[in-house]
Amino acid sequence: MHKDWPQIATELSGSIKEVRLGTPEVMKAFSAMAKAATDAGALDAKTKELIALAISVAIRCDGCVAFHAQAAVRHGATREEVMETMGMALYMGAGPSLMYAAQAVEAYDQFTAKAEDQRAIGTPFVG
Repeated sequence: MHKDWPQIATELSGSIKEVRLGTPEVMKAFSAMAKAATDAGALDAKTKELIALAISVAIRCDGCVAFHAQAAVRHGATREEVMETMGMALYMGAGPSLMYAAQAVEAYDQFTAKAEDQRAIGTPFVG
């Protein structure tokens, strides 16, 4: 085992309590948002936790992985469901990187063209 996920959740719970005590109104609002987002509706609570787990992986949040893996177990998610969810997390982690890579190349090309235009008219490139 590389990380002790139950220990991570336990340790973070203490730290989160400190934030809760230091920012009670913000944390009260955050808790209300969390409850509204995770309560069963058109999607059941297990499905919502699997979605949260996938997002946790895609954004690389260790604490989020710990809490949402724990919640997925609590809501009865199977290992097969988690593995299929991880397939989506991998897809979405890679897909957005591809989209941003395309945008980064586009930005580079646009700045290069602007610099070339300015050099052509004898103006120093300033961005």
